[in-house]
Amino acid sequence: MRFLLVIAALTMLFSVALSQYDEKHRQQIHFSPPSMWMNDPNGMVYHNGEYHLFYQYYPKDTVWGPMHWGHAVSRDLVRWENLPVALAPDKLGYIFSGNAVVDVNNSAGFKNSQNLPLVAMFTYHDPDGDKAGRTDYQYQAIAVSNDNGRTWSKYDKNPVIPNREKLRDFRDPKVFWHEETKRWIVSLAVGDHIRFYSSENLKDWALASSFGKGIGAQTGVWECPDLFPLKVEGTNETKWVLLVSINPGSPLGGSATQYFVGDFDGKTFRSSDPPQTIRWLDYGRDNYAGVTWTNAPKGRTIFLGWMSNWDYAQQVPTSPWRSAMTLPRDLSLKKTPNGIQLFQTFSKEVDSLRSSPMFRVGGKTVEGKLALGRSQQPMADILLEFDLSKSTSSEFGLEASNGAGESMRIGYDARSKILYTDRSKAGKADFSDKFVKGRHPSSRKEQKPLLKLRLIFDASSVEVIADDGETAFTDTFFPSEPLTTFGLYSEGGPARLLSARGWRMKSIWR
Repeated sequence: MRFLLVIAALTMLFSVALSQYDEKHRQQIHFSPPSMWMNDPNGMVYHNGEYHLFYQYYPKDTVWGPMHWGHAVSRDLVRWENLPVALAPDKLGYIFSGNAVVDVNNSAGFKNSQNLPLVAMFTYHDPDGDKAGRTDYQYQAIAVSNDNGRTWSKYDKNPVIPNREKLRDFRDPKVFWHEETKRWIVSLAVGDHIRFYSSENLKDWALASSFGKGIGAQTGVWECPDLFPLKVEGTNETKWVLLVSINPGSPLGGSATQYFVGDFDGKTFRSSDPPQTIRWLDYGRDNYAGVTWTNAPKGRTIFLGWMSNWDYAQQVPTSPWRSAMTLPRDLSLKKTPNGIQLFQTFSKEVDSLRSSPMFRVGGKTVEGKLALGRSQQPMADILLEFDLSKSTSSEFGLEASNGAGESMRIGYDARSKILYTDRSKAGKADFSDKFVKGRHPSSRKEQKPLLKLRLIFDASSVEVIADDGETAFTDTFFPSEPLTTFGLYSEGGPARLLSARGWRMKSIWR
């Protein structure tokens, strides 16, 4: 009898856990916490076979509040196990964004077990100082874990980078080990620029240099920097990439992420582009505050972003949770006619979520509309290839729709030579007058004869990778019923489809 009661209790707990991911609009292949508010990804580190994802989290409401670090782990980058809160506010303030590293050489002296210590660096935000009108209410601190990230102890001599200059925006540290100088480097967002500090032990930091004043997009506050090296494909050249999120500052409104390509010598970062150059990571409206995993295996550089926009993040019609993360993307650098650019592709682990084929079509001329297939679930992975040299259409693309007449379009406008996403008819939008602002365009600067698209749909989002990774879009939408019918459209003439393949996808929560 006791055994049966235990089984019944476990079954009930399992059912409750699954029901947390059954709500309307709930993402099925993207990470989201079981409930309540989430924003920036934090502390992303790979250690002992696990990808750690920490994130900005408020466990008491579905709007932003006193920030904690939520925590989840994965062994395959796509299926996640939720863990207890890792870091909670204390007398020094809320726990804002930051990252974590494996202190392989025990440089900080925190090792007290067989495990290598994980050290997290984060921003303390003093809400009382903020309300009082002070400008020194943000400063940097560290915490340590000796049990693979399950429990954390804050350093008793925090802060490690105090805010002596009383800088109003002084936050979001991203730490890495610079092998050439044998020092830790931290990138820190300071209002309208990035500062770099160096340290031998993660405790004592010295200012090395700054970058960014008068450079790139400057219409908002710079946040969430990330500096990392990448080899330029097909060469022996290594360049450094600096990601900088900005809010506001997106060309479409609200928050977005820009990047710079240049050189870093252990002290100073120099961009290879003219100061006025702006390169956007993503041309949709819902990819922000993204950074890369520290210590990723096999030399990979893996990116994850917060899938929302500060213009409306706290108003989107979801409950009892708000926000999800993007799918993981592998980053690379390639030479193009427009200079060295950052390319991104969905990480190979995403392919494991494909279940059954949905359609396979080749060699078709699209005039008007062409049905492709239907999925019982709102998740789909679609590959498309068009021959532009044999297309006279003014615009064409893919449309995801439902029985309520709602639709999401991803297309190409041949007249203006832009890729675009259009969510103006994709469902509920009255929660914010900033949510729908027409099409989200991206210029195809190099006019290739072939157009390649990979689109991954979830219950309330689409992520698009175009031209083998040169361009990306991330957009959310909130239909009254799932968009499960997929087809192609062409206006103003025929479009030549070379191939179209689609797969249904499996939920990561079942």
